[in-house]
Amino acid sequence: MNAPRGAGAPAAFDLEARAVSKRFGEHLAVDTLSFSVKRGSFFSILGPSGCGKTTLLRMIAGFIQPDSGDIAIGGRSMAGVAPNRRPVNMVFQQLALFPMMSVRQNVAFGLARRGVGRVERQRRADAMLETVGLGGAGGKRVDELSGGQRQRVAIARSMVLEPTLLLLDEPLGALDLKRREHMKIELKQLQAAFGTTFVYITHDQSEALVLSDHVGVMNRGRFEQLGTPQELYYAPATPFVAGFVGANNRVSGKVSALDGEYVDVETASGWMIRGRRHSTLALGAGVDAFIRPEATALGRSNAELPPGQTVHAGEVISLLFDGANSAILLKEQRSGFEYRIALPQTGAYADLQVGARVYFSFEPDRVACFATAPADA
Repeated sequence: MNAPRGAGAPAAFDLEARAVSKRFGEHLAVDTLSFSVKRGSFFSILGPSGCGKTTLLRMIAGFIQPDSGDIAIGGRSMAGVAPNRRPVNMVFQQLALFPMMSVRQNVAFGLARRGVGRVERQRRADAMLETVGLGGAGGKRVDELSGGQRQRVAIARSMVLEPTLLLLDEPLGALDLKRREHMKIELKQLQAAFGTTFVYITHDQSEALVLSDHVGVMNRGRFEQLGTPQELYYAPATPFVAGFVGANNRVSGKVSALDGEYVDVETASGWMIRGRRHSTLALGAGVDAFIRPEATALGRSNAELPPGQTVHAGEVISLLFDGANSAILLKEQRSGFEYRIALPQTGAYADLQVGARVYFSFEPDRVACFATAPADA
């Protein structure tokens, strides 16, 4: 999905960015970014605050212009095209619905601005409300709706205009946790029903992983990695992606041995672990190893752990109850390193107490090792 469409090829992409850059004074917000988004897909831009994702979205929408490069929508360059003439619509975190209008009037607002007749715009608005599961709600006031229903009205108002792209700027950020979890499912279903290309920006990795066909992980104005949610989670390309996407234990040390695709890492306190190389490494070089809490086997004795894996010991220092995401925090006995392990949902460790001695292990293939990044990276 990374290569821009070549001349004469079918318009397989609804969005293409070609070496796009944007600078604000001395700050380079977007740095020579190139990517493409397949027609009809759900694409998320994931990154921390200040990484450039909102600037990128605003360039796609036409609110600001790139300093260099080009953005194409539906195979057509958007250079010099005003925001109101681009085949895009946008849903913001603050939905900006009109409280003095009915739900139907909100949805039909853009159609009225385009000069669509009253009967036709009412018909199209009601049909769109049916599509988003709000059939019969057209006559209600906006303030009579729940937060999730108002979200669907905002999407209906955008989709009734049949855009090539729907841009979503952290639209779930104002919802409470339960509504946000519900809306993630609804958004995914709505996108599939419409078949329209959604471009979604968020700093919430759960939203990006659940919703998306592909994700671009953004940092300092560039994509660290483009891929499916599974690729980002199981095969991170950089230490930033490994640390940003999903929970991870990060163990820092030096390379003590190299064995083909594998590397032995020794911490300053002498703790030894083995993992798979994800970047070029040399003997004695600094290395960061990333191990996911759920990739770690837990036992009350050595005998409970999978055979053939190196066994490590530790003391439980905290119990982290979070329902299905419950975990323990332990202190590895040799190094004192604080290590998080996800608890299995079998209830086998329901009686575990702080201070208990436990044992753990992990497969080297589940340990991602990268050369230590410079301090300013």
